Amino acid sequence: MEHFQSHRVEIVSIAVAVAAVGAATAYYLYVSKKPKVCLDPEEFKEFKLVKRSQLSYNVAKFKFALPTPTSVLGLPIGQHMSCRGKDQNGDDVVKPYTPTTLDSDLGYFELVIKMYPQGRMSHHFREMQEGDYLAVKGPKGRFKYQPGQVRAFGMLAGGTGITPMFQVARAILENPKDKTDIHLIYANVAYEDILLKEELDELTSRYPNRMSVYYVLNQPPEGWDGGVGFISKEMIQVHCPAPAEDIKILRCGPPPMNKAMAAHLEALGYISEMQFQF
Repeated sequence: MEHFQSHRVEIVSIAVAVAAVGAATAYYLYVSKKPKVCLDPEEFKEFKLVKRSQLSYNVAKFKFALPTPTSVLGLPIGQHMSCRGKDQNGDDVVKPYTPTTLDSDLGYFELVIKMYPQGRMSHHFREMQEGDYLAVKGPKGRFKYQPGQVRAFGMLAGGTGITPMFQVARAILENPKDKTDIHLIYANVAYEDILLKEELDELTSRYPNRMSVYYVLNQPPEGWDGGVGFISKEMIQVHCPAPAEDIKILRCGPPPMNKAMAAHLEALGYISEMQFQF
């Protein structure tokens, strides 16, 4: 009898050990299948520039490789990251940028950069060549998005302020479960200043019932059929969703533009809960 009980205890012990190993293995497989993100919010990490494409005289697209072809950057929708470089005097400079890619773009991320003559970080990007490394830290930002949290987004963008708007728009439209509509007003000085125009036009072509873009130029070319001057209250009334609890207006541009847009929106009845500034 004692031998039988001892044998039974031994079998139970083995079963418990096997179950524990099985659970540990299952957890390991679960963790290993979860994509490991590359960004670190506390420390800068360096990523190699693998392709530089000049889009205009002062705009270029920079493609950076992640550690493996299946690596994920780890940047939530609508957030940004800090990029570190050297200015004209060799001093460190840090500036926030939003990639135009999403975490669904595995193995790399892209930045579309407008390089200003006196810009400190612009100097760093202007000097970058394929094979160089960029130091990046993140994610950063207050924007939190869940699919379907609003019925529609109105977007007011100026110049390089288009990058977070483009990222949000892509994430929404490429998610078959997200039915949010997008109404973008995008302002620039001249036609050649319009960033990501080809990509924006492709989105409106692919999703004509979901996304609209109204371009505004301060110095339009002859025959221009878009908006002229600066974004006005009337433009917002025509091209953005009306004030409602289930809409939100996003804005991103130079400080004077952001201030003017905030005043327009308040005058039109958009309360603070209906607005977000990147």
